[in-house]
Amino acid sequence: MKIFFDKLFSGGFSFTYFTAPFQNFRVTWWRDILDILAIALLLFALYLFIRDRRAGRLVVGIAMLLVIYAISAALDMYAIRYVFSSFFGYGVVVLAIIFQPEIRSAMERMGSVSFRGLKTIGVESKATVLSPAAMDVIVEAVKDMSFSKTGALIVIERGTRIGEYIRTGTTLNADLTPELLRAVFFDKAPLHDGAVIVRGGRLYAAGCYLPLSEKTDIFKGLGTRHRAAIGLSEQSDSVIVVVSEETGTISVAYNGELFREFTSVSLRRKLSELLGKQEDAA
Repeated sequence: MKIFFDKLFSGGFSFTYFTAPFQNFRVTWWRDILDILAIALLLFALYLFIRDRRAGRLVVGIAMLLVIYAISAALDMYAIRYVFSSFFGYGVVVLAIIFQPEIRSAMERMGSVSFRGLKTIGVESKATVLSPAAMDVIVEAVKDMSFSKTGALIVIERGTRIGEYIRTGTTLNADLTPELLRAVFFDKAPLHDGAVIVRGGRLYAAGCYLPLSEKTDIFKGLGTRHRAAIGLSEQSDSVIVVVSEETGTISVAYNGELFREFTSVSLRRKLSELLGKQEDAA
């Protein structure tokens, strides 16, 4: 074992990158503690970022590569060590390109958090963005459209502004009523193919186009509406309600996940949980 570690550290692999920041503590020790706390917060933010995303699998893969690299360095395997050194040299740029959508989403969410909301980092937002009356309107319309198998895609905006998707549709800024929702999604209406966006309890826009999710593990039986709902929930904190045109099934997408088989009662409960006051959701 001693020979293995001697080769490990003599073969070019070193933990200097990890230990160097802690080798020279200064007299002003409080600065070093603040520095360590800042690093801990950054690592925690990175954990929250990758926890429910495909980046988590990538981190596991990188850890395996590091293990292989350490073994190759300990055994003096020059060719493998050279290849891995080149890979890690350009790895940051490659990762930034691959995960550009996720990084953009994280930056947008960070920019939408107020200083007052910093204390809730890592806790799912339950800010009130929809009144009980507005929830009842959506539930009533969705129940009717589910019964008649009318396809629908209803986006409820929360903290993250989605103006770039509002601009793809037609601005209405109208009172939210069951009749208006059913009229928008009537199969011969000009705006029925897009999504409606509810902002501040009002039907703000209709006929909007949403980004499609690039997930590969989505059930093949789900159509474009469901993929668009998942796609927007990956890039924002919006809550999206979907009604299937083929089966009338009611689904809810948020935080990059799709939950299906809602009834009017369970849908009302879920909307209250996600969009109501904290004391109402308790």
